[in-house]
Amino acid sequence: MVIETYNLTKKFNGKGGFENISLSVKEGEVFSFLGKNGAGKSTFIRTLLGILYPTSGGGVILKKPLGDVNTRKKIGYLPELFQYHNWLTGYELLFNHGLLYKMNKKDIKRRIEEVLDIVGLKGHEHKKIKEYSKGMKQRIGLGCAILSDPELLFLDEPTSALDPVGRKQVRDIIFKLKKEGKTIFLNTHLLSEVELVSDRVAILDKGIMKKVGTMKELMNSPVVLSIGNLNEEIINKLKVFDPTLKKVENEIEMSVYNDDTLPKIAECIVKNNGLLYMMKRKENVLEELFIKTVGEEDSR
Repeated sequence: MVIETYNLTKKFNGKGGFENISLSVKEGEVFSFLGKNGAGKSTFIRTLLGILYPTSGGGVILKKPLGDVNTRKKIGYLPELFQYHNWLTGYELLFNHGLLYKMNKKDIKRRIEEVLDIVGLKGHEHKKIKEYSKGMKQRIGLGCAILSDPELLFLDEPTSALDPVGRKQVRDIIFKLKKEGKTIFLNTHLLSEVELVSDRVAILDKGIMKKVGTMKELMNSPVVLSIGNLNEEIINKLKVFDPTLKKVENEIEMSVYNDDTLPKIAECIVKNNGLLYMMKRKENVLEELFIKTVGEEDSR
């Protein structure tokens, strides 16, 4: 495991933060922490990085205790709402970050060329940061985070201030890094981003981890069927596939864990004189799960 925590807790004078989080993150996966603003997501990342000291519990990153100085060389971090020096060019910013990582100048120059290609900023590296769009600033921030070619990358709300084009650009970078075998820990409150990039997800609410699992485990979208000539015989036959199915007028909602079952369901309906007008997976299941888990009240 790349990350393991055991009842990790961080409180501020007994308030806020998070408590008793035990989780593990595998090598090469995108693990997303999903929660409303104020849920404790950023505090959790800062505690993993050793920026904050835990109140209790513990953890291991890359087989070393939290806060291990040498381990930090293998970690990249993009903070939320970061601000870089506007008077620097993109190249100067990356070069200075390389010096902070204690890389030699030859390696910095070589790596900058690779990073500019990854984040799609070749040709813009000599512009000043103040001339960059929001999307370009976010991508240069990602460039700083991956400059040392880290094994583990922490991204804190990397797309929250971006338009759809900017979000797609950042997503594409995440996919590239995943293909390279990087492990990515992502904090976000954007459900669409989680669905598109994540291997596993944890839902955090008021500092408590409520759910954790793969996207398939968490979402398991019900199938919605629109059926003409719906009768009791069809319903009873369908209950073989899901005894807890729901009927609303001419529609049936049922849990189907394996898509190979869908043709059998269709055949069952037709054989019993039903007319199958629609069969589809229910949409917005993650949103429904998220709201059900954390509620609809304002965040802290």
